This record gives sequence, structure tokens and C-alpha cells, in this order.
Amino acid sequence: MRRSKLESCEAILEVLVKKPLTLDNVAYEANMDCTVLRRYLDFLIKNNLVEERFSDEKTLFAITERGIAVFKALNFQEYLEKVTKSIRAMDDASQVLPIISKRISEHEEKAEG
Repeated sequence: MRRSKLESCEAILEVLVKKPLTLDNVAYEANMDCTVLRRYLDFLIKNNLVEERFSDEKTLFAITERGIAVFKALNFQEYLEKVTKSIRAMDDASQVLPIISKRISEHEEKAEG
């Protein structure tokens, strides 16, 4: 299944939260093609969510403080969506349980009678 732009950016931020990585390492960890990854990294850099760090002969990509804040907000949003789904499921169950209970009682009364 193909990821949305938001999902791809979130995957990159998630990988970089752990530690700064090279382009190849980010591509491997985020399961993304380097060409596509570079496009997303450029977008994230432009929006100050990721920064390039140059050391020796390597270029590392690191998440910024702003990137961490955005990543946390995205994770919290996903958490809220899961909680909302759970609440809906419990609400549905609370409406169905009295019906099931009534049917069981009716079935037991028929079995006794």
C-alpha cells in the first residue's frame, strides 16, 4: 500500500527521532526509495523539521526541536483516533448488550416453559 505524503514524512521523522542518519540509513529504516526520500527530506528541511549536518565525508540528517514537536503531535493525534474508535465500539456494544440480554432471557424462559 502506498503511503500518503504525511505518512511518509511521519515515517522519516520517526526514524530520525532515534538518532541522526545518512540518506541511505534513513531510506533503509523508513523503507523508502532514496530519490523519493530526498524529495521528502528537502520538504522537511525547508520547513525546519529536519536539518543536514555535515561531518567528515558524511552528510547526516537530524530531526530538529520543531520536528520533534510535530512528530509528537502526529503521534498524539493517532492516539486520539484510536481512543475515539474504542469509545465508539464501547458505545455500540452498550446499545447491543441489552438486546442480546433480552433475547437470552426470552430463550431461557422458552426452554423452562
